[in-house]
Amino acid sequence: MTAPVKPAATVLLADDDAAMLKRIREHLAPARYQFLEASDGAAALSLLREHRPDLLLMDVEMPGLGGVEVCRIVKANQTETGFGFVPVILMTARRGGKVEGLELGADDYLVKPFDLLELSARVKSMLRLKALQDALVEQNRALDLANKELEQKREELLRLSRTDGLTGLYNRRHFNERLEAELARAARYHAALSCVMVDIDHFKKVNDTYGHLFGDVVIKEVAQVLKKALRDVDVLARYGGEELVALLPETGPVDARRAAERVRAGVAGLELTCELKGKNVPVRCTASLGVATWPSPTLASPQALLGAADASLYRAKQGGRNRVEQHQD
Repeated sequence: MTAPVKPAATVLLADDDAAMLKRIREHLAPARYQFLEASDGAAALSLLREHRPDLLLMDVEMPGLGGVEVCRIVKANQTETGFGFVPVILMTARRGGKVEGLELGADDYLVKPFDLLELSARVKSMLRLKALQDALVEQNRALDLANKELEQKREELLRLSRTDGLTGLYNRRHFNERLEAELARAARYHAALSCVMVDIDHFKKVNDTYGHLFGDVVIKEVAQVLKKALRDVDVLARYGGEELVALLPETGPVDARRAAERVRAGVAGLELTCELKGKNVPVRCTASLGVATWPSPTLASPQALLGAADASLYRAKQGGRNRVEQHQD
């Protein structure tokens, strides 16, 4: 397999002395560089923007915009959206201007008349610097990309660790963490917090009659009812099996019961169909719900709030199902 041919470096020559440009170009020609030429600073900047050369070899004294001004502009715009990193070698016939040129950001400085062998060495040195800088930029870009991918994977793993795979709601472990945090926040700000437990009625019969795959469909559909009936700020979770739970921040007992009734009505209104023995059979389902609200003199802990909602759910089951029961102190 033939190795890819490395593209030749591009050198931008900027000088209003045509003879000097020709002399430099002919001397550097054996290195097979690609050359761009400009006779003033404005033209040099235009070529820089259009071609992004690897090196700028530029005379200080040019008509209009001089080399010093061009160098200042180039070094002030070294971002990827600007010129990028371009090494600058300044050339001048004036002695004593080397320090000034280097202070302006020039990477190297040649005083005319200069030795052409020295010029070649300086050009090669600056092109090596350019290659190293480009490699560093590419490594940083690859590192940034890897870090972003790692962060995305970390966030995905975190999401998976918190989420129930069937419904997309939070799982029981994360719900318990949020329950403690939300109750602490409610206590700090003297706000209400309600908990709603939801259990699908006669779910064992659904599984026995229509199969566990359809039972999963029912659970997912009921989860969607919760998402539609409740708010984005509410914390929804699958607590276990066919049992779902919701935390309603800043929600008192009256509004909590209304929310629970919306869920109950939404589940009762589901129109599901199951293929059974070659026929599409309509299936209806209902849910029982229990509601408890903090603050309450008998609910002093997260476990007490959850237990009161669960006890209210049990009363709803005992009371005939497809109904909402609410904790009373």
